[in-house]
Amino acid sequence: MNKSRHAPDIWILMAILSLLLIGMVMVYSAGSVLGFRNYGDSFYFVKRQLLFAGLGLGAMFVTANTDYLVLKRFARPALILCFILLVMVLIPGIGVVRGGARSWLGISSFGIQPSEFMKMGMILFLANWLGKDDYDISAFTKGLLPPLALIGSAFALIMLQPDLGTGTVMFGAALMMIFTAGARMKHLLSLGFLGVVGFAALVAAAPYRLQRITAFLDPWSDPLGKGYQIIQSLYAIGPGGLGGLGLGMSRQKYSYVPEPQTDFIFSILAEELGFIGGLIVLVLFLILIWRGMKVAMSLPDRFGSYLAVGIVCMVAVQVIINIGVVIGLMPVTGITLPLISYGGSSLTLMLTALGILLNLSRYAR
Repeated sequence: MNKSRHAPDIWILMAILSLLLIGMVMVYSAGSVLGFRNYGDSFYFVKRQLLFAGLGLGAMFVTANTDYLVLKRFARPALILCFILLVMVLIPGIGVVRGGARSWLGISSFGIQPSEFMKMGMILFLANWLGKDDYDISAFTKGLLPPLALIGSAFALIMLQPDLGTGTVMFGAALMMIFTAGARMKHLLSLGFLGVVGFAALVAAAPYRLQRITAFLDPWSDPLGKGYQIIQSLYAIGPGGLGGLGLGMSRQKYSYVPEPQTDFIFSILAEELGFIGGLIVLVLFLILIWRGMKVAMSLPDRFGSYLAVGIVCMVAVQVIINIGVVIGLMPVTGITLPLISYGGSSLTLMLTALGILLNLSRYAR
């Protein structure tokens, strides 16, 4: 198989680099006001983003040029390490609380988010597990339940932080891998019904989640509380019109949209670059997802195919949730827009994962 290796998919590579460049520009524009107000430096966020992008591009180069079959050796230890980190982050004095969630390990402003590592760790492990020749996912008890129990355990640990957004992305990508592997639809629908009931119970168990749902249905019922983020996001998108107010000309980044450089960066992008700018970003993501799925269908082995599906679905689910929240189609979950939003762990891990996808594209037929 190594002899058939060729150049990586140029469409995937150009989409990644284009989105990363747009992200750099928008992190500076969206975060300049907040950076100057909090740190006395308008370039605070973009300088850190450049550092993480450099690390991520270095990791992407390595993963794009290392035979992906080598990753099989690390599937089990990587997942075990991810579970250990998820437990560590819940321990008071070790896990760092930011934004009301105990989701970080680190010192001061530098840290890592174990839940971000778990997304890729789970995808890698499932690709290796489901890709075994003797594994039959169509059997309910011995085939479908074991991976679902593993995914559920990781999801539960992430929810204890709590981090519904990252947990949903991991769960969604893993579920798509299981579906691709040949799980029976009647089994998935039955478990899906139970999942909806469980999700409803999860929302009802925490008042703040229920408030987010009600704010999503009617943000004006609490315009200065739970509905504030959605309302301000729509106030940003609306005036953007077709061509936008102009790069750097956003009004909502002046302390109206909370953390405009992260979860709601797309609303600032739409305000400054308009419908055309937003459409360009969406088209770039669609190219990335389309070419990624084409790679998955063209690989000569099941491990590679499932790995590609997992990475592509991780990107797709995260994009759908982030933009769905920003335009008011989904409740606020707190998830970044891949390659665009400011973030250390998320950006570095995303570029590393996309390096693996580029690697896989070199073997696609």
